[in-house]
Amino acid sequence: MASVISINPQHLDAQHIEHAASVLREGGVIIYPTDTIYGLGCDITNPAAIERVQRIKGRDANKPMSFVCATLNDVDRYARVSAYARPLLEQCLPGAYTFVLPAADGAPLALTTGQQTVGLRIPDHPVPLALVSALGAPILSTSANFSTQEVITEPRDLEEQMGSLVDLILASGSLPVQPSSVVSLVGDRAEVLRAGKGDLRLFQP
Repeated sequence: MASVISINPQHLDAQHIEHAASVLREGGVIIYPTDTIYGLGCDITNPAAIERVQRIKGRDANKPMSFVCATLNDVDRYARVSAYARPLLEQCLPGAYTFVLPAADGAPLALTTGQQTVGLRIPDHPVPLALVSALGAPILSTSANFSTQEVITEPRDLEEQMGSLVDLILASGSLPVQPSSVVSLVGDRAEVLRAGKGDLRLFQP
């Protein structure tokens, strides 16, 4: 059964963050809060951990998943950012958006799934940003739920339904049922692939 740590985003405990990072380094899977919903995550440089997340969710291995970076400099390691896309990223991040971009050579193959694109997030939330910084690598960002089922937003429900499947839950109270907006910046125009949290007027022609 997963251990559960209550975490206050306004007053992060460095020991809790380092403990979570150590779980990720060892190939563990964790649940963590974001600026949208709870995320199910692992170290994106660990293919076995990514496969474990897919098994937990019951998710098609060919369906792409996004990941969290800490800064735009990190984004440049994993994606090719065009002159059109960069101002939008600078304006919107950190924020409640997942941006789909052309994959760079450094992008993990397990996350491109043959599509030559990646989905990247820089959440406006201190916990995932601290985790990425402590780990020294991006972390997977997929909703904490089982595929085709509703998103789980209450820590008690997360523990009850997924606690036996993950290694650690960072609980930060109830979160709203609103995922990030997904926006493709693959071409020279923005295409909203999923309307969620975030101001979508920024991407209107």
